[in-house]
Amino acid sequence: MAAQTDATKTAAPTFEGAAALLPPDSLTHHTETFAGHKIAYTAHAGTLVLRDNAGKPTARVFYVAYTQDGADPAKRPISFFFNGGPGAATAYLHLGAAGPTVLSFPTGNPTDGANAKLAPNPDSWLPQTDMVFLDAPGTGWSIPVDEKTADKTFYGVKQDASAFAKAIQLWANTNKRLASPRYLVGESYGGIRSIEVADALAQQQNLMVNGIVMISPALDMLLLDTANSPLASALLLPSFEASRLALQHKLSPDTAAHQLDEAYHYALGPYLSTLANTPLTGEDAKAFYTDVATHSGLPLDVITKERGAPQPFAHDVRSRDGRLYTLYDGTLSIADPFPEGVDNGDSPDPTLSGFGRAYGSAFEHYAADSLNFHTDLSYNLLSMKVNAAWDFKGNGEPVARQIPVLRRLLALNPTLRIFIANGYYDLACPFASSRWVAEHIPVGRNRIGLHLYPGGHMLYTRTDSRAALARDVQAFLSP
Repeated sequence: MAAQTDATKTAAPTFEGAAALLPPDSLTHHTETFAGHKIAYTAHAGTLVLRDNAGKPTARVFYVAYTQDGADPAKRPISFFFNGGPGAATAYLHLGAAGPTVLSFPTGNPTDGANAKLAPNPDSWLPQTDMVFLDAPGTGWSIPVDEKTADKTFYGVKQDASAFAKAIQLWANTNKRLASPRYLVGESYGGIRSIEVADALAQQQNLMVNGIVMISPALDMLLLDTANSPLASALLLPSFEASRLALQHKLSPDTAAHQLDEAYHYALGPYLSTLANTPLTGEDAKAFYTDVATHSGLPLDVITKERGAPQPFAHDVRSRDGRLYTLYDGTLSIADPFPEGVDNGDSPDPTLSGFGRAYGSAFEHYAADSLNFHTDLSYNLLSMKVNAAWDFKGNGEPVARQIPVLRRLLALNPTLRIFIANGYYDLACPFASSRWVAEHIPVGRNRIGLHLYPGGHMLYTRTDSRAALARDVQAFLSP
């Protein structure tokens, strides 16, 4: 890869504290071959300045933009990426799925983050779309100017959407891309974020989006509340069953669609009706728990103790036969450091606390080496401070509800299309929740496409699934 560097000429406002430590923007020029097509492109790593109503800077939002050289901006799509958490930076999607460089984990040992390597990404989305990867304030290298007020300014459903909408408008206006086809791409909480950002773009920035790509999305927090909602438990069960089938080598490409469909209908039928009804006792309860254990692959004593509704984060659900499974992939495990059983706080998640951390240092290296963006600031891959401070309230609602917003978006924008990708084994944002939401959308259901892949929450860590996702997204972006 050949790279040249340009110095940007625009003077930045004066900042104090950590915000002052970010370097000037950097432009680099590259030529790569993706899927047999040689593409010359420009990478722009830098920051956008958000301001309050008085014009005072409130944050520097870090981004990396990839734009194909010589393309017609009126026809070339532009996709804006963000991750979730809340509190997760966008390095996961950037180096995991769509960017021109990918972080690959050792073959046969996918939890070995220490030996993960950067390499050209043959499945980059750059042949189909220009891309802008944005870190949420408080994550990555996006830094609020005043940390004391950052929680009220940025760390909430509505505030966050407004900030992203303004950042997107700033980038599009500055780069003369207001006429380009516009797409949003969000992962995990990024599903909720993408719905809210699409709404904020339309209502606050007068920008309509052409489509939304959601990868392993959370679509409504209440649908993930397995501790209190029988429906949430029912939507989780098919992911347990898919994980069991995969571990038993009983899930093949030829049979998977039928098997997952059967798992879905069992979960929303006999399982949900029993779980939501008057609790069973005696032999009836034992028969029900045995049935659930058979479907889920979890030990009968665990299912019995949890009364048929296993909590995916509980240690006794994740710990089996000396292995500790991750919430983010029911087939992926490490040696359990506490096989005797401990509180959940002492039981690490193999993804968030283990191999997933490799994306942070890998992105620091990539930014300096390939993008010529040099800073001594650590890349804040996953901010638990932001997560703990998050305000899930809506406008006068106890909890913001995104499904009504999605329904309005589909009705108000009659050409809006939605692409949803889920992994079979994801216990954090189960594929059944996406299917259930889509099935209950009254207007625009035919504009929502559901795509399932072998893998977990970060389905793109599996080479075949990453390639399949890229092919499906290409078709989505070229209707």
